[in-house]
Amino acid sequence: MSKTLHRIFIIILILIGTATFFYFGMYGYNYYTTSNEERFFNGLHKLLKPSGLIGHGLGIIGSLMMIIGVSAYMIRKRIRKFVRIGFLKHWLEMHIFLCSVGPILVLYHTAFKFGGIVAVSFWSMVAVVLSGVIGRFIYIQIPRTIQGQEYSLDELKSLDKDYSDRLKTEFGLDDSLIVKLEYFNKIQIHKRTNFISIGWLIFKDYFINKKLLRKYKKELISKKIESNKVKAIIKLCNSKLVLLRRISLLHSVHIIFKYWHIIHLPFAIVMLIIMLVHVTVAITFGYTWIF
Repeated sequence: MSKTLHRIFIIILILIGTATFFYFGMYGYNYYTTSNEERFFNGLHKLLKPSGLIGHGLGIIGSLMMIIGVSAYMIRKRIRKFVRIGFLKHWLEMHIFLCSVGPILVLYHTAFKFGGIVAVSFWSMVAVVLSGVIGRFIYIQIPRTIQGQEYSLDELKSLDKDYSDRLKTEFGLDDSLIVKLEYFNKIQIHKRTNFISIGWLIFKDYFINKKLLRKYKKELISKKIESNKVKAIIKLCNSKLVLLRRISLLHSVHIIFKYWHIIHLPFAIVMLIIMLVHVTVAITFGYTWIF
């Protein structure tokens, strides 16, 4: 899949998720904003109540999306037989999509009314989604190949050296410009295990890098380098800066990612167990949707 096609694919997934949220929100707005005591008299009650045609269907589809999203990604990630089927990065993106839209559908299935043991499953689902967002942020801080394999520290340093070599060989930058960039690129290992501190450092580093690249761009222009070359050089320099920041945070991110698994997985297990209990009880009492 080319980069352009991949971007279009991601945009389509985002649009589907956003459209789903707003469509059902607008369609059922009158019903969802009605008090629980008066919903029985609302014209949409038979359709949107948790056991209604649409409400029940949303619960089934949303639950299936989450189950498929979790199981398919785990199978692809952990079973060696499936390692060669697609890139892990793309499987992760589908996992995120299914496990984001699925909870949206389940939210509308509940009609914003939570109670009993199902409430535990719902809030576990919320915790899973929120921790998933955090997990995605942490995950992308660990440099990986397109197949999803993590680079070793030596490979990362080799990749950084390749960036410098490309700046010299492909774009003909003289040593003075390379040294100037390298001066700002000295690796400083950050041994922080606080997620907020690391998040703030990345946020601050983003703007520092932008400022540095603007100065570097002016320097390149003053050397009478062609504009199309300047654009390519700045793009490569940005990749180098981001890589060096990730190398500096690698130790901390690994520790946080280990703790993240300890938090994310139990919530997911609790959610799935209670969901299965809920489904079993619903079927036992005859709530079988259109079947």
